[in-house]
Amino acid sequence: MSAPQKQTLSFVALISLVVGSMIGSGIFALPAAFARTTGGVGAMIAWLIAGTGMLMLALVFQNLSMRRPDLDSGIYAYAKAGFGDYAGFVSAAGYWIGCCLADVACLVLIKATIGQFVPAFGDGTTALAILSASLLLWGVHFLILRGIREAAAINTIATIAKLVPIATFLFVAAVGMKRDVFAANLWGGEPASLSSVAGQVRATMLVTVFVFVGIEGASVYSRYARRREDVGLATVLGFLGVLCLLVMVTMFSYGVLLRPELAALATPSMAGVMEAVVGPWGKVFVSIGLLISVLGNYLSWSLLAAEVLHSAARDNTMPSVLARENARGVPAAALWLTNGLIQLFLLVTWFAEYAFILALKMTSAMTLVPYLLVAAYGFKLAWRGEAYTPEEESRRRSALVFGAIATLYAASMLVFGGTKYLLLSALLYAPGTILFVISRREQRHASVFRRGEAVLFAILALAAVVALFSLATGRLVI
Repeated sequence: MSAPQKQTLSFVALISLVVGSMIGSGIFALPAAFARTTGGVGAMIAWLIAGTGMLMLALVFQNLSMRRPDLDSGIYAYAKAGFGDYAGFVSAAGYWIGCCLADVACLVLIKATIGQFVPAFGDGTTALAILSASLLLWGVHFLILRGIREAAAINTIATIAKLVPIATFLFVAAVGMKRDVFAANLWGGEPASLSSVAGQVRATMLVTVFVFVGIEGASVYSRYARRREDVGLATVLGFLGVLCLLVMVTMFSYGVLLRPELAALATPSMAGVMEAVVGPWGKVFVSIGLLISVLGNYLSWSLLAAEVLHSAARDNTMPSVLARENARGVPAAALWLTNGLIQLFLLVTWFAEYAFILALKMTSAMTLVPYLLVAAYGFKLAWRGEAYTPEEESRRRSALVFGAIATLYAASMLVFGGTKYLLLSALLYAPGTILFVISRREQRHASVFRRGEAVLFAILALAAVVALFSLATGRLVI
């Protein structure tokens, strides 16, 4: 067998991985998702909080890419370097499962969009929808097996293509905005008070996390970067560009339809806003744009999911079989396990009442833990002054602030998400630890966990038992 081909990614390809991962199903659902919980003022506050928190996280990623260039698998490697083997595993497993759930959200939304024109696809969870989604799943699987560079090139093309309908929507919505409608939506139809806005903002925050997931795309793929210094810059630039789009889509929509009308729009709600301004063709146009966007987003998540699993296996935190690559340098074993899990989640959507919303919020909950560990490591590195020279004191202080704010933000989002999603996350983390146990046995370690790690696993296991009991008794509903 020939040696795996060395493949590299350009600066543009790295930015495309960030933008392509972040812009997907979420942005097309924003008008209704925000209108169900908040008005214009609450939306701006939510974006201000989320934008600040995620910008700090982007700056942490940028700083760590420069301070620890030896860690070439980003979100997983930072957690392990900062807090040990099991924390590294939790980060890798959480991010991997989150990517799989994001792919499920993409597949459900694709079929739900088609369902607006072909009733047999329904809300994306009918038998025909799940069957066709499964065919798409394995079709993309074999595409990625052909090579990372080829898949990344397709992702770059899809990223450019998806920006066209979004830009068109922003132009149309801006022209169609009505001052009286926007003014009526400012306070969400409730009395103008800080208490009412605070409740609206809290209910919106988990949605903002979902649309930002993917910010770490360049960092996860840093081992393929043509120039290491491109990784951090691609992360920050990609984030800032996407943030501008998200804010404009949300706020322009408040000027087109009243909040109750926005909240009642079917997914993708951006299509409904477009239809309200230009007529039925706008719905078709946005729906086509959504399909292009979400297909590209799906490809990005497939790439990221397999890569983080493969990287963890290379670093002896996942079973060694997952480190295997094919002749084209693709992490084939990790890709098979990834798509197997996505297929399982797809089957579960048959039983979920609101499959898309469940996948969306579970993606946020699963990826927040890895984000929290990365932010905490950035803070820890700056606090101890590791990788900083005495002449870089000002940079160390800046990194300390970035890490502190990003850590506080990620922890707060976990709390705001609610008990339901924490329990469901534990239900995935606890059994997933079997992979960690297999890895430790392969390396012939005397014990699987260190003392602190055993406590963490015990907490996860207890939460998983509570989740199972709650599901069985009907207290927890998916």
